[in-house]
Amino acid sequence: MDLTPYLESLRRDLAAAAAPGGPEIAKAAELLAGSLDASVRLSLMEALADAAAGVTTKLGTASVEVRLRGREADLVVTEVRPAAAAPPPPTAADSGELARITLRLPESLKEAVERAAAGEGISVNSWLVRAIAAAAMPGSHLPPPAGRAFGRRVTGFAQA
Repeated sequence: MDLTPYLESLRRDLAAAAAPGGPEIAKAAELLAGSLDASVRLSLMEALADAAAGVTTKLGTASVEVRLRGREADLVVTEVRPAAAAPPPPTAADSGELARITLRLPESLKEAVERAAAGEGISVNSWLVRAIAAAAMPGSHLPPPAGRAFGRRVTGFAQA
């Protein structure tokens, strides 16, 4: 995506706003527009990245990324493929007595848990038991969710 037309539109708007002030104000506006080029370009790219992240959370079946190529931003859509069906995890009944708790989650987190469980082909309860066991009991006999690791993951693309 070429950001130049957006920057040119900003330059024209700034020049039009400064024109009634006379030649000195118009020259100041022109200098200001030139110095703001890199900052505005970065702000537009950040807005694109935020929009891509928002769209990704709503899609559930695809991810949207912003990749930079020189001074241009490309939007890349990648379809998320469900993981291969793993054998069902051990249930709580296999490891002893059962206990019942009530868990209150924000709706967005509940939906994310449901998508993760569905992606692995297991119930929400089984997914939660594995996630909690992996977080609360290191070395637990319950495996972490397939293909998942707890913590921050950073990915990206850079070109010099």
